[in-house]
Amino acid sequence: METVTLGRTGITVNKNGFGALPIQRISATDAVKLARKAYEAGITFFDTARFYTDSEEKLGEAFDGMRERVCLATKTGATNVKDFWEQLETSLRHLRTDHIDIYQFHNLPFCPKPGDGTGLYEAMCEAKEQGKIRHIGITNHRLAVAEEAIASGLYETLQFPFCYLATERDIRIVRQCEEAGMGFIAMKALSGGLITNSAAAYAFEAQYANVLPIWGVQRERELDEFISYIDNPPTMTAELAAVIEHDRQELSGEFCRGCGYCVPTCPAGIEINNCARMSLLLRRSPSEAQLTPEAQEKMRRIEDCLHCGKCREKCPYGLDTPALLEKNYEDYKRVLAGEVSVK
Repeated sequence: METVTLGRTGITVNKNGFGALPIQRISATDAVKLARKAYEAGITFFDTARFYTDSEEKLGEAFDGMRERVCLATKTGATNVKDFWEQLETSLRHLRTDHIDIYQFHNLPFCPKPGDGTGLYEAMCEAKEQGKIRHIGITNHRLAVAEEAIASGLYETLQFPFCYLATERDIRIVRQCEEAGMGFIAMKALSGGLITNSAAAYAFEAQYANVLPIWGVQRERELDEFISYIDNPPTMTAELAAVIEHDRQELSGEFCRGCGYCVPTCPAGIEINNCARMSLLLRRSPSEAQLTPEAQEKMRRIEDCLHCGKCREKCPYGLDTPALLEKNYEDYKRVLAGEVSVK
């Protein structure tokens, strides 16, 4: 069994983390079953967030009465002290615990620091002194914020997108965390579903001793894949390296990672995180799921785009989201018309 230690936190867990974002889409019964199966197989790190609707409650039910056997990490998107304390108390209540192992600032557009006027970092320290949290972390999609967090020396963990489509600058972030004694938690290790070879994804992450990938799962068969890697971890072979190189060529350039931070701001109700990468989804996953009447209606909403620019402002990757939506919609219509074939 491969393990990873999250920097100076001293937390050592299996090199498979459970990302709880997807379990908000399934029933409580199914979610509890998945989380417990993961635990019984040896996965003990579970990551969630206040932003993930009822996922905290589902993990709370799954591990009620066995709290000390698992490591629970959650996040707050609060931008003021009042909301910080409200969200922390809500998370503690839903997770059915008196403490959170790693409490993380959730993709804020800045790096909270003492004396910055928000009082957020000071609130984190107070919560730690009270024993309500044990370690202070930060998550982000922005390279500049991640680099600032590392340089500050204020944080014990960084959660950041990291997959085999990573740039040299992304890889440098990982190495800087190791040098700084910070734990590195890799989100989007499957690039929001665009990476379909989990063995290649695991083998890439395994090359970095300080990286803990968290896999977002909502189906038992998906979890079974990662459980199988506990005793038989994939290593980087020529075959897997070829898969990675092929995907890097196909996914080079600008594409939507599917993080969803733009979605709540869309006044037209467009499901941007899926619609803006529909062309790739059609070609990299079974196309039937993307061509249902429901999916067609979601894509049609692109016609209602107001070009207000709110999605572009929210995109942590700086993408021209309206242009991506239009491009993907035109491609989608060609597929529907039979002008373009997909698998």
